[in-house]
Formats: sequence, C-alpha cells, structure tokens
Amino acid sequence: MTEGIRPVVVRTREELRAARAALPGPVAVVMTMGALHAGHAALIRAARHEARSVVVTVFVNPLQFGPAEDLARYPRTLDADLAVCAREGADLVFVPTPEVVYPGGDPEVRVGAGRLGGVLEGAARPGHFDGVLTVVAKLLHLTRPDRAYFGRKDAQQAVLVRRMVTDLDFDVEVVVVPTVREPDGLAMSSRNAYLGADERRAALALSRALRAGRDAGPRGAAAVLAAATEVLAAEPGCQPDYLVLVGPDTLADVPPDHRGEALLAVAARVGATRLIDNLPVTVRAVAGPAADDPQEAR
Repeated sequence: MTEGIRPVVVRTREELRAARAALPGPVAVVMTMGALHAGHAALIRAARHEARSVVVTVFVNPLQFGPAEDLARYPRTLDADLAVCAREGADLVFVPTPEVVYPGGDPEVRVGAGRLGGVLEGAARPGHFDGVLTVVAKLLHLTRPDRAYFGRKDAQQAVLVRRMVTDLDFDVEVVVVPTVREPDGLAMSSRNAYLGADERRAALALSRALRAGRDAGPRGAAAVLAAATEVLAAEPGCQPDYLVLVGPDTLADVPPDHRGEALLAVAARVGATRLIDNLPVTVRAVAGPAADDPQEAR
C-alpha cells in the first residue's frame, strides 16, 4: 500500500474474510485498543518494513477490564486512529464491536494465562491476562497473520503471547518492538492522557528509576533494585505497586547472584492513573565485599 492512502476499513467477520483474502503475503497484524500514539505507529512501521501487507485491529476488549476499571472511560478516537494507520501504511483496519468478536456474548471458554498470568500485572488485575490472551487468540484466528507485532512496554503481555503461541501451536511469529518514549522519557501510553501537569512530572520518576537501576547493573541485582527504589521513594506523587527484577522469560525474581539479562519492571499509581514501564538490564553477579569495591563496578 502507498503510504498516506486511507486503508480499507472493515467491521464484520464477513468483510474481514473477503478483504484478508485479497492481501498478498506475508501479512502482519498489529492489535490495538485504539487511541493510537507514537508507540502504536512504531509497531505499524515495523510491520510495514517487514511484511507485504499490514492489518491493524482496533478493539476495546471488555474481557480485560476488571470490575473496578472503567471500560467506558477508555478513550475512543477512531478518526485519529485511521489517520495514523494511513500515515504509517496499513492496508486493512478491522474495527469490530464486542458483538462481532464475541457473537455468543461473554465466552464460556477462555484462554487461561496460568502461572505467568498471576504475577505482576496479573496479581494486581486478576483475570486481566485471560481476557488479553482470549482476544489475541481470536484475532489471530480471524486475521490469519504470518507475524504479530507487540510493544516491549507491555513486557508481560508479550511474554504471555509468545508462550500461548508456542504452547497452543499457533502458526505465527511474534515480534516485540522496543518501547517508544516521550522526549522526557515517559513511556508512550494511552493512559498518559489522564495525567494532569503535576501528575505527569511525578510520572517521570518511573523512567528515572528504571534508568538508575539499569546503570547499577554492574554492581549486582541488589544494587539494581536499591538504585531504582531510591528514585521512586524520592517522588511523593508516585505510589509504587511493585518494582521487580525478574527473568525476561520466566518473570520470576532473579537470585542475588544472578548474572546476565534481566527485566526491571515497575507499576505505580500517579493520581488516579496506574502506569507500567520496564527496561532490560544486564546484571553482573556481585557477592560479599566486592559489591562495594569500585573496581568491581567498572
């Protein structure tokens, strides 16, 4: 598709089936809940670069909202979303209603996220990832892509989607694209629109904490967590939910003597808005007196 040409928009399963059949492969899909920002645009660009055809889905999935979460409050900006899709070269945009995605109502059978879905975000939002995986599975069936693109900001989601694809034998490649950030370091998120000016300044503590933790990687796992915790504690407007250093695939806490790659992840409430962020960290195993040895930190 020529960049800037408005993509084909379909709303029903029948329209999607016909439009998808006309797309030359390989086909990539970018799944969104709308309110598209620069992070979504980066996903579409990556898909555009690596695939011949790009499908974007825009669907606010009710299954992944908990009882205390306001589904109605989630921003819906379809005209602006379609403009982003056109600018980034999407070929096809699927904009279904809940009745199209779940024609029988709330599904009795859902994809269970298992142990990986019960930690971190899953502990704070029970059932959230069951809803995420259920809709991802359905959209993979409906769009039949060769590749599916997800953002690294939602690291736990990416881990779970990859695990589902492996465990349930989906014939699709999952591609994870680096987090896109605002110039001040704040990770791009549709939820950033909820932040007032003072709250936005407080929210910057998340990315500062992650960078401090990453920079402490040569001093060991404990130093990573200590450095990040110190930054968060200095910002009274930021109320942390969790700050963890975990295996990038297992999401389990790394041991004190861990050496190698890890994921530093944080969730915090700023005002009424809950934000998440993460950074990959390379950790050196440090034990005993060497932890305080400046030579060891070089």
